[in-house]
Amino acid sequence: MNILVFNCGSSSLKYKLIDMPSQTTVAGGEAQRIGPPTAEPSRILHQANGRRETVEVEMRDHQSAFDEVMKILENCQCRPDGVGHRMVHGGARFSRPARVDRQMYEDLETVADLAPLHNPPAMALMQACLKRYPDLPQVAVFDTAYHATIPGYARTYALPRDLAAETRIRKYGFHGTSHQYVAEQAARFLQIPMEELNAVSCHLGSGGASLCAIQGGKSIDNTMGFSPLQGLIMSTRCGDLDPAIPLQMLARSNGDHARVEAVLNKKSGVLGMSGTSADIRDILSACGQEEDRDRFRVYNVTAQSYMWRIRKYLGAYLAVVESPAAVIFTDTVGETVPYVRWSVCTDMDVFGIQIDAAKNWAVKQYPADVATEGSPVRVLVIQTNEELAIAQFTHHVLIHGN
Repeated sequence: MNILVFNCGSSSLKYKLIDMPSQTTVAGGEAQRIGPPTAEPSRILHQANGRRETVEVEMRDHQSAFDEVMKILENCQCRPDGVGHRMVHGGARFSRPARVDRQMYEDLETVADLAPLHNPPAMALMQACLKRYPDLPQVAVFDTAYHATIPGYARTYALPRDLAAETRIRKYGFHGTSHQYVAEQAARFLQIPMEELNAVSCHLGSGGASLCAIQGGKSIDNTMGFSPLQGLIMSTRCGDLDPAIPLQMLARSNGDHARVEAVLNKKSGVLGMSGTSADIRDILSACGQEEDRDRFRVYNVTAQSYMWRIRKYLGAYLAVVESPAAVIFTDTVGETVPYVRWSVCTDMDVFGIQIDAAKNWAVKQYPADVATEGSPVRVLVIQTNEELAIAQFTHHVLIHGN
């Protein structure tokens, strides 16, 4: 069964056609610069049968991008048997993957406002797929679903109860598909059942990042909250702030909510602190090369703040997870930047973490265990694969039902 996985961004559409249950990638690519004209033309980067091609084509919206992607897939005789959609937010309504039908779509509309940048484009894509292929089954996989097990005391904010209920303000958590996938891989690597895994998962991407506390294979906390803005310092997102700060910013901007939100989401984090780059890898590299004392100080504070926040949350989560078996590092930074792993894990013996410097710097294959032989807590580096996880969920729903 060929499962076509869509990962819908605000101006992009990633796709991958995966044969299940063999888990073989048949084709894949990304439609870039969807929407109004930009400095560079909109295009589709496509790969199939060992060949790569770039197709420049106008894509006004995600529906037209979907049409162009399907033309390319049809031209290379890649026909899907089902479609899996990544949905950023499922609210409290969706705690597991769900097959798309009229009722499900109507329910999804009720939570669209919780992720206004990501859910609407993905929902438009569902409609485009239904219009073009009415008999093709679709499944939605939610980033928030894995965190449905976060207990009430950990997901509840200290706000008036009536207000929280009316506005649906609570912790939802994100990156759940990735956290669940690497947790399952960790359990397999450690040769223990998933329901016995106690761990902390560190999803450190080049854009977003979060930690997840895992008890008995289930999420019990996530550093992200009501939105993906809470928690760690990210590429352009600020992470944790004193709530008085946004209030001060609103007052200074005469109540311009959109302006304040843009600053917190798109102009803060590593980019805002460094003033030059949103990628922590650039900042770490600059720290070792910058000769200007003032610029070095800026880069050093940015890098140290980034890793301090991770380390602080890691310690907190190790304290609430009973007898943790492992700390898991994943995604772009977690997998490929050994200095970050070292900085976060060194001198953490009090938590049972002993990282092996030589192993940490020599990772070439995944999964990898970079802890010392005597470390009570293993330090694992595991590649995430959200597209494969979505394909697995979609295949399961189509075969066995919701």
